[in-house]
This record gives sequence, C-alpha cells and structure tokens, in this order.
Amino acid sequence: MAETPTTHQTSPITSKNDEQILVVKRKHLFATKAAWSGLKQVNFDSYLDIINEQKEFLSRGLMEADPTYKQIIPYLVFKHNDTYFLMQRQGDATEKRLQNKYSLGIGGHIRKEDLTQQSIFDWAQREFHEEVSYAGDLKITPIGILNDDSNAVGQVHIGFVLLIEGEHNNISVKSELKSGELLTLEEMKPYFTHMESWSQIVFEFIAKSQ
Repeated sequence: MAETPTTHQTSPITSKNDEQILVVKRKHLFATKAAWSGLKQVNFDSYLDIINEQKEFLSRGLMEADPTYKQIIPYLVFKHNDTYFLMQRQGDATEKRLQNKYSLGIGGHIRKEDLTQQSIFDWAQREFHEEVSYAGDLKITPIGILNDDSNAVGQVHIGFVLLIEGEHNNISVKSELKSGELLTLEEMKPYFTHMESWSQIVFEFIAKSQ
C-alpha cells in the first residue's frame, strides 16, 4: 500500500522550533524489529548505519507533532565509581513537559551543522561539555536504545543511551540546569517519582543490571 503523505502544519514557528534536526522515519528504525518499550541492548552500529542511510533534517517544530518520524537523541549518563549524576531541569526549560523534572541523562537534538564530518559520539562529547562543567578523561560506552511510545514526548523521540565514565567527581551543572549531584542508586530512589520518564527507564535498567 502506498504511504500516505504527511500533512504538516504551516503556522509560524519560533526560531528554536525552526531548527533543522536529525530525524529518521519510524518505519526504518523498526523495519526488522517491532517497536519495543523501554531500554534495549542492541547492535549500536546497525542502528547508526540506518541513521546514516535514512537521515533527514527537518523542522523541529513540525517533528514535535509528527510520530511518523523519530527525533534522534543521544542520552548521556555520567558515572563515577558507584555514583551517577542526577540533574534537575530549570522551571523555564524549553520543553515545558520536562520543566523541573529530575534527569539522569544529558541529551539534545542533533542539528544539521552538528554532524559535519562528525559522528554522534563526537557530538555527544561536545553536548556533555556544553551542559556540565567537567575536566578529565571520559570513557564512552553504549548502553542501549530507548523507545517509549507511552507519552507524547516519547512518541516522537528515540534515545541512544551512552554511559560516560569519569575519572573524578568534580562535576557541576551549567546555567541550563538548576542543580546536579552525584548519588548512588539507593540515594536516588526518593527522586524516582519526580524523574522524567526516560530517566526512570534508565534508572530501572541500571538497577537490574547490577
């Protein structure tokens, strides 16, 4: 059956929403495996190949309301020894649905200019340093791919979850975030109900893996 063209809204959008961001049609990401719910360990390289072959750069404002596409979001989880960096978003965060929520991950949209002769992993390191203050060596390891279609935010995003291990605990947030601190999983439990949904999924995945 021929695919029905998607009709997008044509109303004026803000400069932030007019950014050209990296997206892939849902049907390509889940062509061989049905869409799952949660964080799944997969062959990262195979999905990076899909992105490279099927990537499009479209308006962020339009993509927020079009679940036929998935916005590609690297989601970076910082770890030092047995602690993880838990952050709180500002009350005036750009994404209203995530305002004041606690987050285990540093993430963001990938713009067209971000991938000029760079990989997603290069972008991830740059995004990490834009969001937090940290000086030292980092080890980056893929954890898995996070898909959650249970809510409006998750329906239009897919997360490439990366573990970033630091050699020391001298880390702090920058102005885009309200606060941040290193906590063990046990110390983090009281914040669970106030975490964004992706962070809840990552928290449960890490806890079960230990």
